[in-house]
Amino acid sequence: MKSGEHVPFPRALDWSQLTEEQVAAFERDGAVCLRQLLNPEEVELLRCGIESNLRHLSPRAKIASRPEDPGRFVEDFCCWQENEYYRRFIFGSPVGAVAGLLMQSNTVRLYHDHMLTKEPATRQRTPWHQDQPYYNIHGRMNCSMWISVDPVGRDSTLEFIAGSHKGPWLMPRSFISNEAKWFPEGDLANLPDIEAAREDYPILGWEVESGDVVCFHMLTLHASAGVPGTGTRRVFSVRFLGDDITHAPRRWATSPEFPGLTDELPPGAPMDHPLFPVVWKRS
Repeated sequence: MKSGEHVPFPRALDWSQLTEEQVAAFERDGAVCLRQLLNPEEVELLRCGIESNLRHLSPRAKIASRPEDPGRFVEDFCCWQENEYYRRFIFGSPVGAVAGLLMQSNTVRLYHDHMLTKEPATRQRTPWHQDQPYYNIHGRMNCSMWISVDPVGRDSTLEFIAGSHKGPWLMPRSFISNEAKWFPEGDLANLPDIEAAREDYPILGWEVESGDVVCFHMLTLHASAGVPGTGTRRVFSVRFLGDDITHAPRRWATSPEFPGLTDELPPGAPMDHPLFPVVWKRS
């Protein structure tokens, strides 16, 4: 939170919304869909936050689609400190508690937020990838949440390869140019061509409605297609860190970057820094 700003009291989690089977599915598959976890007020907070974000993109924003694409894929990162709606959602909804229970962690820290909007008729795919190789963290206890404020059909939803969070790490590449801008070529194995043999992989994916939350591990392979027709897919993703996560500075710029962090947080240190506030603790 901003200095001196009141932290909203989080809405208590309705324990009927998170079962032992769902926690087990997260651990086994690396991805799970929690139906109607959010109430209408929380969905509206995110809708307002995304619309405000789109009107006031940060210097970190990028267009992740090609110029000739009839739609646009807009991304922005790390906006929670400036975006009141995002802050109210992150600190006032039960998402931190859910992350803690899924990660089986005693403490949950915010890592970062990520807005992903695909406008109508956007053809650009989000290619298969893992998230953690792009990051500056080490450890296993993490949880990403993918939350669409718009209904998303099965053909445009986020898909996952069940169990892929168990490893190995695979080469991260830029989405359009396919460049290895992070780990040097040869350091990690390349991704297989999943689309060429989809029947060979245990692919998970869910049609989602407003209020549903898809939770996944940062090493789970995932991808999504474009958005057909006149629909818009406005997504807010929030990433959380658990007890065993430590700082892993890289020799290259991570995505997202955290400028100056290496001067304040040594390698191997817990992520105890104002950029990564605690959002939940096990009582």
